[in-house]
Amino acid sequence: MVDWLNWMTHHRLVPSAMEPLGLTVEVADTTDALRALKPDYERLQLVTGNTLPFALHEWHVAWCEQFLSVNTHLYAQPLILAVRNFEPACVAIVPLILTRRPIGPTTFASLDLLGPDPGITEIRAPLIEPGYEARAARAVQQKLATLGQIDWVQWSGVDGAFGQSLAVGAELKWQEPLLDYILELPPSWELLRARLRRNIRESIRHCYNSLKREGFAYQLRVAQHPNTIKDGLERFFNLHASRAHLSGSVKHPDHFASAVARRFLREVCERLARRGVVRIFELAIGQEVVASRIGFAVGKSLYLYYSGFDPRWSKYSVMTTTLVEIIKYAIAQGYSAVNMSPGKHISKTRWDPREIRFAQATQLSVSLRSRLAWTMYRHAKSGGFPRAALERLARPAKRQWI
Repeated sequence: MVDWLNWMTHHRLVPSAMEPLGLTVEVADTTDALRALKPDYERLQLVTGNTLPFALHEWHVAWCEQFLSVNTHLYAQPLILAVRNFEPACVAIVPLILTRRPIGPTTFASLDLLGPDPGITEIRAPLIEPGYEARAARAVQQKLATLGQIDWVQWSGVDGAFGQSLAVGAELKWQEPLLDYILELPPSWELLRARLRRNIRESIRHCYNSLKREGFAYQLRVAQHPNTIKDGLERFFNLHASRAHLSGSVKHPDHFASAVARRFLREVCERLARRGVVRIFELAIGQEVVASRIGFAVGKSLYLYYSGFDPRWSKYSVMTTTLVEIIKYAIAQGYSAVNMSPGKHISKTRWDPREIRFAQATQLSVSLRSRLAWTMYRHAKSGGFPRAALERLARPAKRQWI
């Protein structure tokens, strides 16, 4: 077994005594220790201007409470790195999950940014105070080097100076970046509509006219009180599943088919609703809710999460109408932007949003054992191996989200 500390020291990932960082790194390796970091999360939310719900303290705590105990054949624990300066103020939080997987006769250890789930945590990234990116990356690598054998680290959201410093002396295998889409909002809907392309203006007009021609009156309902959010979530689960089961159109998975996924969303929305962060947008025609989308108001931005609709109303393009009404709501409420969520799709790109790239990379140990384990794990996630024997060894490494 290759000692990761010796490897990282050899590759200049551990600063020498002549290279003081002026930073210390604390490790929160239990959910209780994570809870105690709330003031540090709150400080970084302010200094970074974070607008992502997935970086909020409530999201991380609820995730650990609901998901860490799911897989009895895997050992997983939080490994939240809090980087502090001499004040000592927390200048970075790198939220990691340590997972030990049995693959064949041995066990392998890996680190992921918190949220390695089936699409529920859409964007994963560290929180870093501007100006500390490079030093924080070096301090994190130094701390990781003391943790013993780690076979690989799966990084995400490691852009700019932080990602560049992670790669100094380390072998990072860069993957395709995660693409996110931000719609900047002007002061009025009329100004936004005027800058849209003709095809989307026609599409919007068609949505509204198709309902009007048949005498259907619509209304956008916005639930944000904890009691109304509970009921709205149950309707959302039904509509999200209905959309997933719709045939003859673009396939959308049911991200909340499992009991643990539904429990998590109920729990995190309950926590965030107390802070006024959650919005459940519902398009009602008469007394019937035909479409639903979850939103998270973080800072001056509205993040649009998953959606669902009743297939019986698909010919009226009710999801487009819902999106337009949500954008009008965001403008009226004074939000500066709508985050349309990751994934390059015409339903987002036709609005001419700003594209944000979240870099993703895997950091591998030099150990042959680790590289073989990573290869097996990667193929297990993608659905198989060229050889059945390797597939049988790798199958236990896959998470089961029940």
